[in-house]
Amino acid sequence: MSINELMFRNLRKNLKNYSLYIFALIFSAALYFAFVTLQFDPAMDEAKGSVKGGASFKAASVILVAIVSIFLLYANTIFIKRRSKEIGLFQLIGMTKHKIFRILTAENFILYFGSLAIGIFAGFSASKLLMMMLLKVIGVDSIAELHFSTNALFQTLIVFSIIYLFIMLMNYRFIKRQTILSLFKVTSVAEERVKKMSIFEMVIGVLGMTLIAFGYYVSTKLFGGDFVSMNELFIAMIAILASVIVGTYLFYKGSVSFIFNLIRKKKNGHVSINDVMSLSSIMFRMKSNAVLLTIITTVSALALGLLSLSYISYYSAEASAKRYVPDDFSITNIQDANKFKAVLTENNLAFTEKTIEVIQADINIKNVMKTKLEEVKFDPNIVTSAVISETAFSDLHLSADETLLTKSSGVLQKFMSLKDAGPIELKGNSIVIPQSYKETDRKSPISGFFTSGGLPVAIVDDTVFHSLKQDLNPAIQKKSAIYVGISMKDKANVEKANAIFNEIGFGSIKAYDSQMAMRDYQKLNMGGIMFIVAFLGLTFLITSGCILYFKQVDESEEEKSSYTVLRKLGFTQGDLLKGIGMKQLFNFGIPLIVGLLHSYFAVQSGWFLFGTDLYAPMIIVMVLYTALYSVFGILSVYYYKKVIKASL
Repeated sequence: MSINELMFRNLRKNLKNYSLYIFALIFSAALYFAFVTLQFDPAMDEAKGSVKGGASFKAASVILVAIVSIFLLYANTIFIKRRSKEIGLFQLIGMTKHKIFRILTAENFILYFGSLAIGIFAGFSASKLLMMMLLKVIGVDSIAELHFSTNALFQTLIVFSIIYLFIMLMNYRFIKRQTILSLFKVTSVAEERVKKMSIFEMVIGVLGMTLIAFGYYVSTKLFGGDFVSMNELFIAMIAILASVIVGTYLFYKGSVSFIFNLIRKKKNGHVSINDVMSLSSIMFRMKSNAVLLTIITTVSALALGLLSLSYISYYSAEASAKRYVPDDFSITNIQDANKFKAVLTENNLAFTEKTIEVIQADINIKNVMKTKLEEVKFDPNIVTSAVISETAFSDLHLSADETLLTKSSGVLQKFMSLKDAGPIELKGNSIVIPQSYKETDRKSPISGFFTSGGLPVAIVDDTVFHSLKQDLNPAIQKKSAIYVGISMKDKANVEKANAIFNEIGFGSIKAYDSQMAMRDYQKLNMGGIMFIVAFLGLTFLITSGCILYFKQVDESEEEKSSYTVLRKLGFTQGDLLKGIGMKQLFNFGIPLIVGLLHSYFAVQSGWFLFGTDLYAPMIIVMVLYTALYSVFGILSVYYYKKVIKASL
């Protein structure tokens, strides 16, 4: 038999064993080619404002290369290990290691580049769908067409050719370093087995859970005023990151075994087949896979956190726009406001309007500040804020010594937290007016142009307002002192009115705002980021899920002889599958739950920097992630079922 005949016979024989490897190749190539194709699609010209001319996609493609490379290299280690006995047999019949490597290289070349071609075709077919999703998310009105990019093709071929060279190098090192005896033992090397837990392992277990709990606790205090300097904040962030990552590693290294050992001890030796199949196996295998599981959990938490934060910003776009622009349109010039109203009237678009006079004044809030700020270049006790008269509200009547402050934005509420009430001072150019302050739930009736994006607005008695107006500090006044808010009576006409607003040229004036334009702008920016993060997160989810699945496939083959013994002892296929189901619940569930907890505390500590809503967008992301992740656990149970069935 010639070498070529032997190679093709081996290829046909091992095609079934290589099915998962082929899937990994096709999937990776399809993902990468589809993603890179988006960079060169003509429809992206409309979306350049949201992705900075494609720079975000280029950066994401580098991260995608790293994820795909690790995934393919890991998949290759599993399947070269599976062929160890075959390699050993080749050496027994007199083949040199060099000739064996040539055979494997030729087989791998056919499989690799054949799968790559299929993957590129699949990625090309899916690229239009991805483009449609991207344009829909960022709200760009453009037609997505099926577009084949030769640039994307060359880039994909170069990247995957380099990965192929690394795979061949890995195979060469494997063959070179193994002896004939070791090749026959590779698949039979057991995971670390420990009959009794030592005191050291118990200490590690408790320490792992303690470090994670410490990281979670500090994250809840991160922006709560406990850390008042940049150095303290930086040290706290490093402490959170270090304690959670180290704690996660120790959790898999010792905590899981410690907890399951306590459960097993409570049973006083009366363990069922479910315990044998699940608890005993998980206790020791997770210890061996601690580094892998720590990486998967940490990156999963990072992907979930980033996706949650970007979706929070996207989800909160409308609420954020309403907070910054309380009316459909904000104009700070009476003549321009009259011009806009005249055009609306000509087009039979009914509207309501309000005009509010706004001045700027310094407010001494020293006696009502909850938090202390350090390392700032200004006096933290003096805040320059917009001041309006009580006449802006028809139902409000204040005394001459009473001031209400509207709530500041979410970020400022954390860094500049105020008491519910207390004494403050309003400062003009030369006069100081003592006031009794109260916080109010009333929303700011003026645009963020006057509040520097989110500072509280002071509402004062009309006589106090006019006293301050007569003694203005010119250094802190805005260019305009008039807010004109225009809202459409019929919200169905907002889009038409917005088109008129832009046609007149008001959309390009910095002091004039459109609530609709601001909402669309935020969705355009955050939509592109959310799409990229979601794509990378989905890629990592599937690749990490596949890695855990491949690991279970590998373990099922190792444990096949154990299933044969158990079946001969009288245990049914159903008995074994119950234990396997419990085992997979732990195998996939523990990293998932830990990753979800990590991401929750990370998001919870700083979500207010990104939007106004926390739970709805975060829960949606986590539920979708959990549903997709669970698919791999279900698939692994079905594979175990097939192995158990074939074991007898």
